[in-house]
Amino acid sequence: MPNSKTKTKTKEQVRFVQNDGPTMFAVVTRGNGGFEQLDYCSVPIPKPGSGEVLLRVLAAGINNTEINTRLGWYSSSVRSSTDEFASSDGEFAESDGGWNEETPFPLIQGTDCCAEVVEVVDQNDSHLVGKRVLVRSCMRKNDFSSLDNVWLASDFDGAFAQYVVVPSGEVFVIDCDWTNAELATIPCAYGTAENMLHRSGVTANDRVLIMGASGGVGSAVVQLAKRRGAEVFAVTSKAKAKQVAGLGADHVIDRDSDLINVLGEQSVSVVVDNVGGAGFKDRVKLLKRGGRFVSSGAIAGAIVEFDMRDFYLRDLTFIGCTAWDEPVFQNLIGYIACGEIKPLVAEVFKLKDIVAAQTEFLRKQHFGNFVLIPPD
Repeated sequence: MPNSKTKTKTKEQVRFVQNDGPTMFAVVTRGNGGFEQLDYCSVPIPKPGSGEVLLRVLAAGINNTEINTRLGWYSSSVRSSTDEFASSDGEFAESDGGWNEETPFPLIQGTDCCAEVVEVVDQNDSHLVGKRVLVRSCMRKNDFSSLDNVWLASDFDGAFAQYVVVPSGEVFVIDCDWTNAELATIPCAYGTAENMLHRSGVTANDRVLIMGASGGVGSAVVQLAKRRGAEVFAVTSKAKAKQVAGLGADHVIDRDSDLINVLGEQSVSVVVDNVGGAGFKDRVKLLKRGGRFVSSGAIAGAIVEFDMRDFYLRDLTFIGCTAWDEPVFQNLIGYIACGEIKPLVAEVFKLKDIVAAQTEFLRKQHFGNFVLIPPD
């Protein structure tokens, strides 16, 4: 990991000022930069306001979002892949390093949250106390008629802590026999995956190509696309091919293959691509006339080559996905209850060991999700 060269904020926000009240342990990200920005420390327990609930965090998942936000990869000035940027010695972006607006450092990250409701403010939320819940990571700022959105742990404090405050309407009671760690793998990856399939209208009539099928979102897309009855073509490394096939993929393709030679042009109806990078142009050529290309990321590089003639001459639809649609998270709760998807836990770490966990995450040798457990 590189050393940070950016100027970070020095003025602590009020929520982290020590007082005589109760405290908790949390990982506070102090600014854009490397692991030195992750500070495991004691901070005040947040207080819920009207329309909010206080949660005791039971488990928090790790994903690319936290790392990208800390590094400032979402800045428009960044042109490299997430891996290249994480290992470079370049300066970290600050002013536009967030994905909605400037990241509000210092910040408690942690986008995936499985928790217990321990305190409510409004009487009509009293039925939630003591319930185990999942938090919807992507929240609409106004209502579902607007795409304006905020994200837990990117726009306000998240789950890398013993306690977190969220809007009461963003918690979903979960009744199943999954462990806390298993539930913590769901919100960000599976919500993002289900949103892409929902927006692109995937059905049993579709042939779906999934790039990066062994990643957190990719492996979720495999399961969720098969749940919809689609024929799934999953692209991954040879080392993880058997595991991806075990998720139900109909065809597993080596990521080093020439996809046009393997599949042929105009061979699939939907491409789900969170990879981007050098192969983007060829993936577009795989789409049939009227096909849909859907994406919520670009880990191999956000700047791509693209022939506009492929787009308009074949009546293609390109769908960008960040804001989750209203049915998405409730769908996932239902799928869990019915046993229609399964969690993929690669390894569990203590919250204080976040640097070790993110270091291992960045090696990309795992299959499934890493989870952090706060102290009791």
